[in-house]
Amino acid sequence: MDEERAKRIELQEEQRALSLQLVASQQQELNRRAELNIISDELENSRKKHAREIADLEFDLQKKDRLLREANEDLRACRNDLEQERETVSSLKSALNAQSNAHLTLTAENRSFQTQFTALQAQYDELLRTNANLILDLEAERQEKIEMRKEATENEAVRRKLHNMVQELKGNIRVFCRVRPVLPSDITPSSGYQPTNSPNPSPNEELELIRQELKADISFPDRRDHREINIWSSSESATGQERKESYQFMFDKVFEPECTQAEVFEEISMLAQSCVDGYNVCIFAYGQTGSGKSFTMEGGASNATKGMIPRAVDQVFRVAEDLRSKGWEYQMEGQFLEIYNEAINDLLGKHEFDKKKHEIKHDPKTGSTRVTDITVIPLSSPTQVRALLSSAQSRRSVAATLMNERSSRSHSVFTLRITGSNAATGESCEGCLNLVDLAGSERINVSFGNGFGTAGSNDKERLKETQSINRSLSALGDVIAALGEKSERGDKHIPYRNSKLTYLLQNSLSGNSKTLMVLNLSPLASHLNESLTSLRFATKVNNTTLGTAKKQSR
Repeated sequence: MDEERAKRIELQEEQRALSLQLVASQQQELNRRAELNIISDELENSRKKHAREIADLEFDLQKKDRLLREANEDLRACRNDLEQERETVSSLKSALNAQSNAHLTLTAENRSFQTQFTALQAQYDELLRTNANLILDLEAERQEKIEMRKEATENEAVRRKLHNMVQELKGNIRVFCRVRPVLPSDITPSSGYQPTNSPNPSPNEELELIRQELKADISFPDRRDHREINIWSSSESATGQERKESYQFMFDKVFEPECTQAEVFEEISMLAQSCVDGYNVCIFAYGQTGSGKSFTMEGGASNATKGMIPRAVDQVFRVAEDLRSKGWEYQMEGQFLEIYNEAINDLLGKHEFDKKKHEIKHDPKTGSTRVTDITVIPLSSPTQVRALLSSAQSRRSVAATLMNERSSRSHSVFTLRITGSNAATGESCEGCLNLVDLAGSERINVSFGNGFGTAGSNDKERLKETQSINRSLSALGDVIAALGEKSERGDKHIPYRNSKLTYLLQNSLSGNSKTLMVLNLSPLASHLNESLTSLRFATKVNNTTLGTAKKQSR
């Protein structure tokens, strides 16, 4: 029992021990569970932490992958750039080698240039010395130029004086004679030509034969100076025999039919110079109707055929421009009028003819002439003058005569006034150039037939025109003759007032002027008597001696 008790106690002890152990074991289990929970929580926290870290690592990995891709792309670009740079480096190396060679060449050239520079520097120093000498020479030349300008001004005065002396030696009144060629208009059924008996002549030969048949017997024996003209006239004597008479005339210049407008003006051009120098100049064309007066004075449309008026105007403008370098300044003005039946008509005006009464006024102090209520136009160029001539031509009075279908029935007078001054010398001058195209000088019965009219009719108006023309031309001859007598005796009255023409040209015909008559002749045998009359009148003029021309000063 005791044993059993003992065993029971022992068993109880063991049971208690076991219970304690069990409790301890449970406690331990609880502790382990608590620890496990803690560990689990820690594991959970650690897992979450690791998950977050893994997510961050994955994000970083993705980022690094992206960066890696970008790095790869950059690497490829860098490799491409590297290749290009290698190529560039290669080309640069080649260029460097070339530059090195060029540098060597330039170094050699530089040394050469240095040598040249040294030589040029020496030349430059020499040039500086030369330049200094040239400056001194230039100053000396400037002084010489001033002296030369002064001398040129003085020489211009001497030139004007010598030019005037030359013109006076030639004569203050001169006469030129010009024979026009046979024109196609001269060859008409009424010209009296008899056909030739030559077998089958060519058209040119026939035309030349016609011209020879129509021409008067005129010769020009002076082949050197061209101053003589001879005319032969055939007539029948009372006994029926042919009588041939010879007439010899001598003038200052004779122009044959082949002479051009330029050749005629060459002899006149010096008078244009005199006009610019301050002298009154009068050039007039004289001759019967159809002798070529208007062609001589006004000319044709081309430069080769333009007449004395446009050529004289061109010369005046050209001389005035040349004298500008010597200090001269010129102003020019022009007027154009006609004298028809002793009435003055303004060819540049806009009014109808004879609506205004024009009067001629002379200034004895200055020697100038003015016409009242006349159109005076300032002139700046020769082209402007040619336009005025064309306008005036259409207004000039014309009428039909037996001598010419459009014969000028009036005297036309183109006047160019020139006023000059020289500020450097204080000189001034005033010249006047009158270019006159006279009306036809033929007799009444020659112009209009024995009936004193067109085609023999009784035309009082044409008769009045012709009588007026002949009176004025006769007055012109009287004035010139009186001027010659006054030059010899000094007390002769000059009948300027006998016609409007001579009164208008008073200051250009007197001793203060230079006068030129251009006698125009027809070459036709049918006009021989009129040609002889004109030649005698021109000889009378040519034998007249005027006084010394005086310069007109303001």
